[in-house]
Amino acid sequence: MLIALIAKDKAGALQTRKDNRDAHLAYIKETGVVAQAGPFLDADGGMCGSLVILDVADMDAAQAWAANDPYAKAGLFASVELIQWNKVIG
Repeated sequence: MLIALIAKDKAGALQTRKDNRDAHLAYIKETGVVAQAGPFLDADGGMCGSLVILDVADMDAAQAWAANDPYAKAGLFASVELIQWNKVIG
């Protein structure tokens, strides 16, 4: 099951993102369930959120992955949505 994780950073939290980026990327690599991922960018090109496509068994697995993401544990996000996604192109 593909799940889109759409997260928006708290205002003024760029340093929190930078401080936890290595741990976040290591988590992505070690868990092996991320099909695609990357940051959202603001008008100035700065990172301000995340899009992560998870390939997991069910929504519970997606919720567990999201809760254990180092970014989430650091309190980076103002909001997080998990939405089942259907890949059509690509």
